[in-house]
Amino acid sequence: MGLTRAEDAAADLRCAVVLRVAEDACELHTGHEAVTTRFAATVPAPRTERVRPGHLVAVATRAGDSAVVWRWFDAVVLGPEEAGAVRLWEPAHGEVVARLRDPAQPVPPGSRLYASSGLPGADWWAAGPVVTDPADAVVELDALRAFYDRHDLWERAFGG
Repeated sequence: MGLTRAEDAAADLRCAVVLRVAEDACELHTGHEAVTTRFAATVPAPRTERVRPGHLVAVATRAGDSAVVWRWFDAVVLGPEEAGAVRLWEPAHGEVVARLRDPAQPVPPGSRLYASSGLPGADWWAAGPVVTDPADAVVELDALRAFYDRHDLWERAFGG
């Protein structure tokens, strides 16, 4: 369950940064252009309250159809916690303690990391540092893909 650079992930799952959000779709920066992509049925509503500009999202593509299937929060590092964990602040959730995907990763206070909730193994996960090009994001795409596979979520995500 290691980290995967977004550009090295399989073509059907990639990262983008949220620019604007509506309830059914959001405008995303892919690193090269702005595109509008719908939300997968697996992304809970109300989406305008859960997804915000600056969040990193995973976009899945299947049979020419694309949908946002996951999001990571842009969180500020407040300081270290117990071994392998860090205290973060995220605007919608306040202070949370997140397990580091890479415990050897330097996490200086004031830096920003991508954080997520909902993947197995911890209440919160902290992945790589926030980046300007989504292809450079170091996040757990492999763990996300395994989660969707294990829970048979692809059909539901694409409305099947």
